[in-house]
Amino acid sequence: MPKLIRITTVPISLKLLLKNQMSYMSNEGFDVLMVSSEGKEWYDVSKNEKGIRKEIIPFTRKITPLKDIYCLWLLYRLFKREKPDIVHSHTPKAGLLGMVAAWIAGVPVKIHTLAGLPFIVEKGRKAKLLSDIEKITYRFADEVWPNSQSLKDFILSKKLVRPEKVKIIGDGSSNGGDLKVFDRNNLQENHLVAATMRIVPGEDDFLMLTVGRLVKDKGIADLVEAFVQSKIVNRSKLILLGDFEQELNPLEPKTINQIKDHPRIVHVPWTDHVAHYLAICDVLIHPSHREGFPNVLLESGAMCCPIICSNIPGNTDLVKHKKTALVYQVGLVSALKEAMEFAFVKRADMQEYAENLHRKVVEKYDRKAIQKNIFNAYNRMLNNK
Repeated sequence: MPKLIRITTVPISLKLLLKNQMSYMSNEGFDVLMVSSEGKEWYDVSKNEKGIRKEIIPFTRKITPLKDIYCLWLLYRLFKREKPDIVHSHTPKAGLLGMVAAWIAGVPVKIHTLAGLPFIVEKGRKAKLLSDIEKITYRFADEVWPNSQSLKDFILSKKLVRPEKVKIIGDGSSNGGDLKVFDRNNLQENHLVAATMRIVPGEDDFLMLTVGRLVKDKGIADLVEAFVQSKIVNRSKLILLGDFEQELNPLEPKTINQIKDHPRIVHVPWTDHVAHYLAICDVLIHPSHREGFPNVLLESGAMCCPIICSNIPGNTDLVKHKKTALVYQVGLVSALKEAMEFAFVKRADMQEYAENLHRKVVEKYDRKAIQKNIFNAYNRMLNNK
């Protein structure tokens, strides 16, 4: 039985980005071990990935050299003890430490999934440092799997990795979409009622939703500013579903105060019932400044919920302007405001885009199909060793 170790920096990545992938590989004959830092999400991860072993390594998302060296040592000892056939990392810190430790320990197959590049939105020495970290990660990996064509093109254009190492699994995405969960026919009435009561919409309110971490990189400041400036502000509600993060990339106090104080902005702390909010909202807005392959667009597509999103790599790998979504210039508040107003007026057009995307998601991005593609890639690499 081949042994697989999956590593992420924080357990929320196992919970949300890689949900059920470890169970799938276990059912297909792999002995699977999950590795991540401590966190409350382990409770849900253990429920989702029943019977899969776990190991806690105290990773941090910040640059912490002494602690990182300690984690590198812990990973090396873990790999020497477990003797895995494959180490597969996801997220930057887990990628750097996981690939280096796996190389030192002599692990036969080393894979890193690339799902976004933090240095894209940084400048100066920090951008250079983060870029160099990516380069080191790729150097020690046997294969690098960008989860979108745009990410592949970008890292090759920057000469961060040798072209022969780079592979895209299927049409992109790290884990596909769960088409059973994100299906309007499978929603629970009590959760729909709870979501509606949380938002308290007026009878004719146009409901605009964003889903994800409330940080700068996700374009939340752009979104709030565009909303308060829009002509439809008094006939709409903006729902922000996600948690504030103060550790990395926090929002400015001005934006936080607008979110808390504006009568037409509703903050909903993170919930696993995203599908129910997508079902009752009129449009999903994804204003992010950087992405890999955004799961929330897959989920919105599966739910046939219209989308407004920024024109960044990752987003534009899945959607096309006025074909499957309304796409605007990233970071341009005036363009996002106009997109909101267009969506309010042109609801039939927006629904047509949503239906086009729904067909694409069902055809190409079902979670089981993506997981099978990953399983086949594992076997290909094992057979080549």
